[in-house]
Amino acid sequence: MSTTATAVTPLSTEDAEVLLSAARQAAEASGVAVSVTVLDAGGHLLAFRRDDRAVLISGETSTRKAYTALQLDSATADLVDAVQPGAPFHTLPTALDRPLLFIAGGVPVHRGGRLIGAVGVGGGAPEQDHSFAVAAVDTLV
Repeated sequence: MSTTATAVTPLSTEDAEVLLSAARQAAEASGVAVSVTVLDAGGHLLAFRRDDRAVLISGETSTRKAYTALQLDSATADLVDAVQPGAPFHTLPTALDRPLLFIAGGVPVHRGGRLIGAVGVGGGAPEQDHSFAVAAVDTLV
């Protein structure tokens, strides 16, 4: 019985630039200044850009959102309820050395059914950030 694994191309810097550009274009079309972070499957920074008009903290939030989406392989928008008091992940934000952020705007990136990275967007309302990140990931498919 053979179990051949299909190789999946990792997220490249070219892919990261596509994600970054698509998220920024979606944000610009909505008149929102944002920061965008793209991480590879190992959590390493592949691309980052903060619009001149974006609030300074958006750089940190975009990175934490991407990291959270990557570590939990889930959109951060889908995790907000899981960290509320009494929920399964309630203590998770303070239990780890690396900071997680459970605010919409982080989305994992998959290729061939495998997790290859994540994109995080910060600077707009959480729902806006989520939509910009989803728009970016949709361009890569």
